[in-house]
Amino acid sequence: MSGQGSSTATSARLNAIVLAAAQAVVGAAAPMTISMGGLAGYYLLGSDKSLATAPVTGFTVGLALGAFGAAAIMRVTGRRLGFMVGAAFTAAGGALAALALWIGSFWFFAFALAIIGCGGAFVQQYRFAAADNAPPQFKAQAISWVLAGGVFAAVIGPQTVIFSREMFPTVPFAGIFVAMIGLGLLGALILSLLRESKDVVVDPATQTAADRPRPLRYIVTQRSFVTAMVCGVGTYALMTFMMTGAPLAMVACGFSADLATLGIQWHVMAMFAPSFFTGHLIRRFGEATIVGIGLALLLVCAFIAFIGIELWNFWLALVLLGIGWNFGFIGSTAMVTATYRQSEKNKVQGFHDGVLFSLVAVASLASGGALNHWGWEGVSLVLVPIASFCLLVLGLQVVSDRQKHASA
Repeated sequence: MSGQGSSTATSARLNAIVLAAAQAVVGAAAPMTISMGGLAGYYLLGSDKSLATAPVTGFTVGLALGAFGAAAIMRVTGRRLGFMVGAAFTAAGGALAALALWIGSFWFFAFALAIIGCGGAFVQQYRFAAADNAPPQFKAQAISWVLAGGVFAAVIGPQTVIFSREMFPTVPFAGIFVAMIGLGLLGALILSLLRESKDVVVDPATQTAADRPRPLRYIVTQRSFVTAMVCGVGTYALMTFMMTGAPLAMVACGFSADLATLGIQWHVMAMFAPSFFTGHLIRRFGEATIVGIGLALLLVCAFIAFIGIELWNFWLALVLLGIGWNFGFIGSTAMVTATYRQSEKNKVQGFHDGVLFSLVAVASLASGGALNHWGWEGVSLVLVPIASFCLLVLGLQVVSDRQKHASA
């Protein structure tokens, strides 16, 4: 039995490493798309530039819709082949985007970025795959390892943009998406090394209540799932809401675009760098504690942003926003993985990420309007009631869990 447990732990670690490498490579498509999609859309449009960010919105919509499709595909194909299909989506989206730029079609370009978003939906499932079949004590750490790959994606993406942007001088931006084809194919090669976990197949005739998959409605209405989802969605949506508005606010306050970009780079590093130790912290202190700290950091971020518009206010707020996201998102993901059985994983994960990225898309679209109507101080204040509500829901869950343990 101990040998089997050791083999399972080794397999889980190897899978986490493979998925972290894939996160670094395939995940680089997201910063490339987000940073260049709007500029490329601006280039494709005529005199009316009001829809320039529509392709980036297409990417976000593809991410949300693709979450359901990714879960369905992997339910049929398994993790390894399913993730390779996802990397192929990324490569295909890059090819279509380059073609759209070549023929000068704005809406075809927006569609291509939606395909890249569908590929990104598979990338978002890496964290769940790392936790599947991992020993309980390694689940949070496995999730953390995978998200640590985002540190390298944050470097690989921008560097790929720099080196490929002028690949085709007569067609601006096309080289970036041609390079994305290579990232997708390399990611598929890396993912071919993934060890497919074998789910236990139970004969329906002998299936017990503990084996039988439960209805999705039952799973997602569990108090523990609702708490995890509220905290995860709240953390991710607030991060997106503030991050999207920050560069515009910095430029409006007189800072250069380079300083605004540098602030976002620090933010992205703060989002992923803590992943090297977040899993250890969760293992020592528990998911709820780390999620609570993450939400508290979002409140501190809001305070720093509200009290001033100096450069240090923006940069420090963005760093705190990134760390808060890391703690809140990894911790809440670990909480979600404890709410479903192995036979239920695909439908629950698909539902979770579909709702998550739908609301993240709404937060992204709402950021510009909020900044325009309320200013940067108003944007920062939006974090306070939502983060506080998430903390309240989390606190009630902790109290309930303690009462159950006391009465057991």
